[in-house]
Amino acid sequence: MLEVNEIFGPTIQGEGQRVGNPSVFIRFGKCNLRCPGFNVEYETPSGVKKCSCDSFHAVDIAFRDQWYQFSNSKQLIDEVDKYIPDYKVDIVITGGEPLIYWNNQEFQKFLEHYSNQGYHITIETNASLPISISKTYQKKILYSMSVKLSNSGEKIEKRLNYPTLNHIINNSEENYLKFVINKDFLSKAQNEIDTILTNIPKTNIYLMPMGDTSADIDQNALSVINMALENGYKYSDRLHIRVWNNKRGV
Repeated sequence: MLEVNEIFGPTIQGEGQRVGNPSVFIRFGKCNLRCPGFNVEYETPSGVKKCSCDSFHAVDIAFRDQWYQFSNSKQLIDEVDKYIPDYKVDIVITGGEPLIYWNNQEFQKFLEHYSNQGYHITIETNASLPISISKTYQKKILYSMSVKLSNSGEKIEKRLNYPTLNHIINNSEENYLKFVINKDFLSKAQNEIDTILTNIPKTNIYLMPMGDTSADIDQNALSVINMALENGYKYSDRLHIRVWNNKRGV
């Protein structure tokens, strides 16, 4: 079963290496992390108040009744095709944590279909789950690895998986790391990132300001830009938050 929180587009990719590109997003449900440290407050359908990341509606299975349920790849492809315009867009697979489905045969058929159709595919992942990249279409995917630091509130043994990071970087044609930083976390973030980089092959590094509103992004952006400049990293804004705050489906 493929559980999908939402499908939307065409819209723009708001962050990372492909920012600004017209895209259709497929947001899968379920995640192996909760990231309460990101302090996005929300309420479940039953009225329970919690804190998580800004994708809580895909992370928390309390919202599962609102998700799509697809028993096979054809059903999912037929639904996604309704959102694809008459020009090529990026296919962006996000979550939640989409690599939960990596070993699902129907998920792989879904990836292979759009790769064979000539679409550029991005998988947005926390890169903490073990996967095996062996097929040509899997190697062509862009792996946007948003590795969580301690400001996520997750234990290091859950959020940091060096074998997976090394495997993805060594076996894919396109990949990069993306770290979410806030202005009060700069020096600790620096130490944690330095440690990570000593244990993986070289790849592009993006720093991104924490926030699920434009005002929050404004508070953190300048400090994060300066940190990127000091280290030779790339800066990624969150363009979709700038324009729509954390509105769903755009």
